[in-house]
Formats: sequence, C-alpha cells, structure tokens
Amino acid sequence: MSDVVNDNIKLPTGEKLVLSSSPHLSSGSSLRKIMGGVLLALVPQIAASVWLFGIKALFIIVYTAVCCVAAEALWCKLADKDVWRNISDCSACVTGVLLAMCLPVTVPLYVPPLGAVLAIWLAKQVYGGIGNNPFNPALVARVGLLIALPAAMTLWTPSRGMKQMDYPEKQLFYTAENIQKISNKENVDGVSCATPLGAMKNIEKIPGRSEDAVNNFADLDSWEMIARYAIGDRAGCLGETCAPALILGFFILVALNLINWKVPVIFVGTVAFITGMVNIICPGISPNALFHVLNGGLLLGAIFMATDMVTSPITGRGCAVFACGCGILTSVIRLWGNYPEGVSFAILFMNALVPLIDRWCGKRPFGYVAKR
Repeated sequence: MSDVVNDNIKLPTGEKLVLSSSPHLSSGSSLRKIMGGVLLALVPQIAASVWLFGIKALFIIVYTAVCCVAAEALWCKLADKDVWRNISDCSACVTGVLLAMCLPVTVPLYVPPLGAVLAIWLAKQVYGGIGNNPFNPALVARVGLLIALPAAMTLWTPSRGMKQMDYPEKQLFYTAENIQKISNKENVDGVSCATPLGAMKNIEKIPGRSEDAVNNFADLDSWEMIARYAIGDRAGCLGETCAPALILGFFILVALNLINWKVPVIFVGTVAFITGMVNIICPGISPNALFHVLNGGLLLGAIFMATDMVTSPITGRGCAVFACGCGILTSVIRLWGNYPEGVSFAILFMNALVPLIDRWCGKRPFGYVAKR
C-alpha cells in the first residue's frame, strides 16, 4: 500500500520550489503608498507652518526634502546601488519633511544639507537602508545638529500672532529691547523670542504649596495662553506649533492604518499624567498638563516619530511599554533636566531598547516551555 501511495505522490521539482523570507502574504500595499500616506498626513501641519511663519517655511520644507533625496541618491551612486529604485519609494522625502518639521524657520541654508547627511548616511544607509535602521533618521539628524550647531537650532522667531501688540505676557518671551521694536513696528521680522518651554526654564522653581508656588506659572499656563498655544500662536519649530493640524494628521494615519494608535495616545497620556500630578502636588515646579501637551515637540514626536514602523516595537504590549518609556523620559528631562525639551532624546533612547522590548513582550509559541 505504501508503494502505491509513494508512486502516486508527485513532489515538486527544485525549479518549482521558491525560497523566500517572510512575510509570505502581501497586503497589497507598497512602501511608496505608505510614505505617500505619511506625506498626506503631514500636509495639514505644512499648511499651518506656512500660515504661522510665512512662505519661507515652505521653502525650508522643500529645500530640506530635496537635500535628503539628493543625499540618498549620492549614497546609492557611490555604493553602486540602483539610484531610482531607492529614491522612488519616497522614504528619503518623508525623512526630509520630518527633519524640516524639527527646524526653526530662521535656520541657515547650510544646516539642512548637514542634517540630510546625518539622517540618510549616518542613521539610515550605514545600517543597510530602509527597514534596517535602529534609530529614527530625522531625530538622529535633529539631535546631531542641536549638539553641533546649538545657536542655529535654537534661534526662534515669533509666529504671526506673536507680532501683534495685544499678545499677552510678552515679557515672558521677549527681551525689553524686542518689545520696544514690536511697539515701534521696526524690523519686526528680525525679532527673536523664547519658546514656552524655554520661558518655563527661566522661571525659578518654588517647592511646596505656598501662595507663591501656586501662582509661579500663572502667567504662563493661563487659559488664554493655553488657547494660543493650541492654535500655534507661539514660537517653535515648524512642525510643533499647531495642535489641531497635528491631531488631524493623527486621524489620517489611523484611518490609513499606518500607525498603532496606542503609541501616541499612551505617550501623550503619560506626559500629561506625570506633569499633571507634579503640578497638583508641587504647582511651583511645573505648569499644568495641558501646557506640556501643547508645547514643544510632544505631539509631533508622538504621532510621526515614535510610530515609525522600523524603529518601534512590533507587538501591542511592546508598543505600550515603548510609549510609556518615552513619556517618562520626556517628563523627567522637561521637569528636572537642563534642556527644556526631551522628546527627541526620549524617543532615540527608547529606539535603542526596542530589540529588548520585542524580546520581552513577544508572544511565545504554543507549547513553549521556559528554560530554568
């Protein structure tokens, strides 16, 4: 009987067997479609940055994207890779736009090319290209530029609304000389100012719950100022100002199934919880939670950086651990660090822990027995 069965079974020949790596089932999507969806989600914030900082913001965004595409093309040329195949997936363009979102509108023109080399060469291609990089390329470039060129990366210009005379609490963001310039309407475009997080660092902290401690940040986190922060009426990088535009981008990414919604929600929620509890217990140490959620690069980093498919965990539980760690580190740096912002450093640090998180949170096969 076994002989008959063996005679009837026809095994495929070697030419018909295909050896390939997983995944073996395709969703029908492509890298170009994914990157196109990310660019679509960035459109609201691009439009908001142009409205808040002028047409120069659009120039910086396009210029930085072109620099990143050119850096990728040059690398592929030197490495004898297919240039068009690598730049046509739009991943370098997305990296360029995200890097531009991390730059001030006053950035010198020599900075984006340097950032493009850091993002494409150092953070991406040296590891083997798209899909192999352990760190988010745009954040690597931002941190590298911030360390190498701090003056160019921290020269903030006021938004459209901040140039008006009726802007409240001007003394928190402007020097007396710049307030006089705004009053006289002379050389307003050349005026620099502080970000809300920078202004927070300049206020001396008061421990305890005394009356002075309760009113320590009253001018900075009043409801009027919170409303202005929400619409982007403040200084900052191009991509971190307008909260409604970033939230709209979040819903676009979720609708297109391009990100795990748990990461930004838990990330932002963790920062809100920690800063809110500190504000309740010691109001003279930190402003309220809404101040921290709406200022700095928290929404931009949580929605577009921490959700990077390559540098974030692959399991739901791992994403929760990753996002919670990002939120804790961001809060610690903001509240007790010397630097006013901690989103970039927090995400990069957690990127380094992703392999351990995946190993710890990965699902075990059925029947798996842990070794003693």
